[in-house]
Amino acid sequence: MYLGIDLGTSGVKVLLIDDQQKIIDSTSASLSVSNPQHGWSEQDPASWVSATESALNELSQRCDLSAVKGIGLSGQMHGATLLDADANVLRPCILWNDVRSFAEAEAMNADPMFEQQTGNVVFPGFTAPKVAWCREHEPGCFDKIDKVLLPKDYLRLWLTGEFASEMSDASGTAWLNVGQRKWSAELLQATGLSESAMPALVEGSQVSGQLRAALAEKFGMSTKVVVAGGAGDNAASACGLGTVGSGSAFASLGTSGVLFVSNERFMPNAESAVHAFCHAIPDRWHQMGVILSATDSLNWYARLVGADAAELTQSLGDALRPPTGITFLPYLSGERTPHNDAHIRGVFSGISTSTGREEMTQAVLDGVSFAFRDNLNALAAAGTKVERLTAVGGGSQSRYWLSSLATTLNVPVDILADGEFGAAFGAARLGLIAAENASAEEICRSAPAAATIEPDAALAGAYQEAYEQFTALYPAIKSAAK
Repeated sequence: MYLGIDLGTSGVKVLLIDDQQKIIDSTSASLSVSNPQHGWSEQDPASWVSATESALNELSQRCDLSAVKGIGLSGQMHGATLLDADANVLRPCILWNDVRSFAEAEAMNADPMFEQQTGNVVFPGFTAPKVAWCREHEPGCFDKIDKVLLPKDYLRLWLTGEFASEMSDASGTAWLNVGQRKWSAELLQATGLSESAMPALVEGSQVSGQLRAALAEKFGMSTKVVVAGGAGDNAASACGLGTVGSGSAFASLGTSGVLFVSNERFMPNAESAVHAFCHAIPDRWHQMGVILSATDSLNWYARLVGADAAELTQSLGDALRPPTGITFLPYLSGERTPHNDAHIRGVFSGISTSTGREEMTQAVLDGVSFAFRDNLNALAAAGTKVERLTAVGGGSQSRYWLSSLATTLNVPVDILADGEFGAAFGAARLGLIAAENASAEEICRSAPAAATIEPDAALAGAYQEAYEQFTALYPAIKSAAK
C-alpha cells in the first residue's frame, strides 16, 4: 500500500491506495489562513503538522497501515518557510497568494539573470521575493535564516528528519536553474543567501528519506517506509491524471484556470507569462498557462443575477450555439497568461436592450474559453502543440462549456470517468514509484475517459471570428484605461 499526502491551503488530504492503485480510503483535516494585513496571507507551519497528524491518526484507526511501503507528498507551492539553525520556525509561512513582495519581484524581473536561469517571470507569489522582503523589512528574522523550505518539504522534515525538496516545487522559488535542474548560486546570492540554505534536491519519483521510527510506530507502519520527493500541486495532479507523456495536457476549469502541458524538454516563454517548470519525474518539464478567473467569472455573474451557476449553464443545453456577438473579458482579478497584467479588469462589450440572461451566460463561458485560447497560443509560441486535452475542475461538469472550449481550441476534450485523480492520488503514485523503483510512465497512466467532446466544425469559423474580436478588445481597453 502507498500513501499520498496533499498539503493544500485550506486543508490536508491523506489518501491510501493498494498495489493496483485502487483507492482504499482517504481522510482530511482543515487549515486556516491568517491575513494580518491587506494582501498578506500566512499560515503557521505547526498547523500543517498537527493537521497531517490528525488525518493520519484517523486513517490508521480505520485502516491497517502496516503494509504501507511508500509515501508521496504534494503541496501548495511557493510558500517561504524560514528556519533557524535548530530547525525552529522563525515566522509564519508567507503563502503563494501573498502579494506583499511586489516591489522585490519587480526588481528581480529587472535583472535579466533571473529570466535567463529560471525561464520565468518572477511573480510576487514566488519564494525568492518573499525572502527579499524579509531581508528588507524583517532583518532580524532574515539574519537568523539557516534553511528555507517549501510547505510540503516542512512536512517532509517532520516525517523523515531530512532537508529535501524536488524539482517541480523548487521551480517556483526563482532560485532554481530550471533547465539544468539545480540550484543557482547566482540567484541565491542576489537574495543574500547561499546554497547551504537550500534543501537537497531529488526527483519527485525518487526516495528522499525514510519515515522516522517514532512516527512509524505511532501510525502502525513499518520502519522501512520510504518518502518520495513528491511534487508541487499541479505537477502532482498531472501525475494523478497521467499527464506525463510529451504533449499530454489537461485544462483545469476551477476558480482559476490552468492549461498544463508535459514536455520532454525545457520550453520557456516568459514574455507571455507562461510558467515553465520541471515536472515531478526525471527528464520531463511542463508548461503552464494561468487564467485568474475561470469559474470565478461564472460564479460572479451568477451572484449578480441571483441565480445558481449550474442553473445558468444548464439553461444553454448541451449543443453549442453560434457566438452571440457579446464579448466578455474575464479579467475580474487581472490576468496572468499571456498579459501579466494585475490592473486590467473585466468587460462586457456588445450588449443591447435585447440582450438576455442566456446570451450573457454564453458570453461568460465563451470569454473564458477564449482566454484558454490565449494560453494555448502562448504555449504554441514556445513550440508546444496540444492535440487533445483532459478537462478537470468544477467547470468540466458543463458539457456546453466543454463544447465551447473544444471548438475554440480546435482540440478534442476528454471527460473523465468518476474517480479520484487529483494531487493526493498523484502523490501516492510517486510514493509507489519510489518504493518499488517502478517506471513513472507505467504507473502514471492516463485516467480513463468517460466521453470525448469534439470541436464543432460547423461553428469553427464563427468562433474564430469571435476570438479575434476578443483579442482586439484587450489592447483597446488597456489603452482607454491609461
